[in-house]
Amino acid sequence: MTNWITLILALPSDNATARTRLWRAMKTLGAASLRDGVWLLPERPELAPALSAQVREASEAGGQAWLLQVTGVVEYEAQFVAFFDRSADYAGLNAELAELAAQTDDALLRRGLRQARKHLDGVIGIDYFPNPERAETERRLHGMEAGLRQRQMASEPGFAEGEPERLDPDLFQNQLWATRHNLWVDRLASAWLIRRFIDPHARFVWLAQPQECPPDALGFDYDGARFSHLGRRVTFETLLASFGLEGDTALKRIGALVHTLDVGGTAPEAAGFEAMLKGLKTRIAEDDTLLIAGGQMLDDLYAAFSTN
Repeated sequence: MTNWITLILALPSDNATARTRLWRAMKTLGAASLRDGVWLLPERPELAPALSAQVREASEAGGQAWLLQVTGVVEYEAQFVAFFDRSADYAGLNAELAELAAQTDDALLRRGLRQARKHLDGVIGIDYFPNPERAETERRLHGMEAGLRQRQMASEPGFAEGEPERLDPDLFQNQLWATRHNLWVDRLASAWLIRRFIDPHARFVWLAQPQECPPDALGFDYDGARFSHLGRRVTFETLLASFGLEGDTALKRIGALVHTLDVGGTAPEAAGFEAMLKGLKTRIAEDDTLLIAGGQMLDDLYAAFSTN
């Protein structure tokens, strides 16, 4: 038999802000509203701090609040449990996943799956009487996340044998450059490097598939591209070596950071850079815009590395 907690709130009618804030807090906790100002939750130790906070909030708003333990209500058990049926939440999530399954843009799909994961975690957090739909929704989301990871890993370039050829940057001006769309660490940093240090008037085309590369474009960071992973270098490092930029200490430090995030390593700044790039990706899906924003971030990083 379940023990229950009832929170009874009496708030000043003229304090609409406090009433709204407390209402939102209780909905976030997944509480059932029995009537205006009366909320029901199953007794759980992890809920105690949040409920105590609502009592304090009510007092600070000039009202009153009471937390009451309800036990021995066998005749109402099924009715109370039914208040916490999350079937509608899982149905909404499954509809959301069905729409995402038709998404062909990996950047938009990644963003949608990230939002769906956050939504699912929120529902699970208030699914006090685990719904049968939970396992199937988790399985479906996990499968879509795994499928996206596998597809992206399959498109990553391998390491070719050899050493970079030393090239004259003057012969690579005003060029069209091409790489896979949905920019991530190595492609983004390489595009920034090209425009900032190699070909200031570079133009870029973002490829859905490497096979779509225009014949007059210089490809980078995919198998068969003019510039890609070579020896133990990721594409950014290959470009550094190819165009005589390895003597720039700040660029070498950025190269170590890119290497760490792309294939593994120990650059201490990598986690922070990755977090910032993930933040950019959550609000920017278009690659040209992402290059501008990410390039500004790399400009700042280069300036910081140049001073110490």
